[in-house]
Amino acid sequence: MQFSVGVEYAFHSLFYMVDVPEGKNIGIRQIAELNAITDTYLSKIFAKLRKAGIVRSITGVKGGYELARSAEDISFWDIIEAIEGPSFFFQCAEIRKKNIFVDDPSVFTDKCPCLIKVVMQEAEELLRGRLRTKSLRWLHEQVYDHFPEDKKKAIAGWIDTI
Repeated sequence: MQFSVGVEYAFHSLFYMVDVPEGKNIGIRQIAELNAITDTYLSKIFAKLRKAGIVRSITGVKGGYELARSAEDISFWDIIEAIEGPSFFFQCAEIRKKNIFVDDPSVFTDKCPCLIKVVMQEAEELLRGRLRTKSLRWLHEQVYDHFPEDKKKAIAGWIDTI
């Protein structure tokens, strides 16, 4: 299992949006510059975040993005699912039905699920559950509190310029 780099860019971008005061938004170009990536690439990530209800786009000359809900209400899983999609990582292709030792593949029904699939999905649900317990606010508090004061001032100054 491997998440795309888009997940990491989403986390790092959203991290800096936590401190943006209500009524203020950040342009995609500013966020892209912050992360040293193209605004075209970041726009694709933010389109997914917007569709998932994590960010809201503000139109107009001074438009940009803002968090669509509080940082406490945005879980790690919400962000990952917005970028990667809702499907399970393990996709059972039911290859057991093609096994040369299987006489009647029709016996494999919903009443007889593939045990490999069951175990893999149980494990994934544990992962999803753990990721649902960590929020964007939690991340911000864990990281931001350890920043030196000069870095906090630089971030505040950057937010003031947007």
